[in-house]
Amino acid sequence: MSDKSLVPMGSKSFEDLKKLNEYGAEYWSAREIQPLLGYTQWRRFEDAIKRALTSCKQSGNIPANHFADVGKMVDIGSGSSREVTDYHLSRFACYLIAQNGDPRKPEIANAQKYFAIQARRQEISDTIAADVERLELREQTAEEFKALSGAARQSGVHDKMFGVFHDAGYKGMYGGLGRDEIKKHKRIPEKENLMDRMDTTELAANQFRMTQTRDKLAKDNIKDQQAAIRTHENVGKEVRDAIKRIGGTLPEQLPPAEHIKLIEKRVKSASPKLELEEKDAKGLIGKSEEE
Repeated sequence: MSDKSLVPMGSKSFEDLKKLNEYGAEYWSAREIQPLLGYTQWRRFEDAIKRALTSCKQSGNIPANHFADVGKMVDIGSGSSREVTDYHLSRFACYLIAQNGDPRKPEIANAQKYFAIQARRQEISDTIAADVERLELREQTAEEFKALSGAARQSGVHDKMFGVFHDAGYKGMYGGLGRDEIKKHKRIPEKENLMDRMDTTELAANQFRMTQTRDKLAKDNIKDQQAAIRTHENVGKEVRDAIKRIGGTLPEQLPPAEHIKLIEKRVKSASPKLELEEKDAKGLIGKSEEE
């Protein structure tokens, strides 16, 4: 992955915004990377920063080495300016902010992938890395399911028809199979949540289906229950056709994955602390005079 693969902000990329402090250490201004990560409100972005500070401490690292609370003068017009809160952030701090950001934002999702490679940290096994990716996707699909339900309600779908609405998306994407039929086809116990048994590939495809349906309902300003149900099924068919075109495995042919609760237990028991190398652990401090 190139150094400029993070979503650009105009002509600026993440690496373009890097600065050096008096210690010769690289840092980024929180105010400058805020729009790069998809946040329009400083208050919400600062919430992500505070969560990242907590993660930094819990990971066994020193927050002061990575987050510096500073002020920044901004122009408010008529030749006047005022000071606003800002933070100087190490690369590791930026990584933690991405990990603690809103996963529904495409900028955050992209940043998480970027820093997963760019951040210099203790490596975890390929198995655990895949588990973490699947857990994150499962959380994202759960959030997207809620968002889609809200969009369906705004498009005229009555609560008692939510099952029919969500089943329509599955039927379009799974070649006519509804949720219960998919579980029966894959021999998944009736009481289990279908998405808890999807692997990363299947989860990502379903997340895409739900996101695209939500966007289309809003774009087409649909306010009719039957039209909303048809839209969901049609989007599911489009996703299925796309999988066929690229030669992927159709979703109903994917075997059921290990239950997500077992993945959670494995990650909790095996997840290492984010132990940084000495140079990276110092973050904003840079090299000491003795070095």
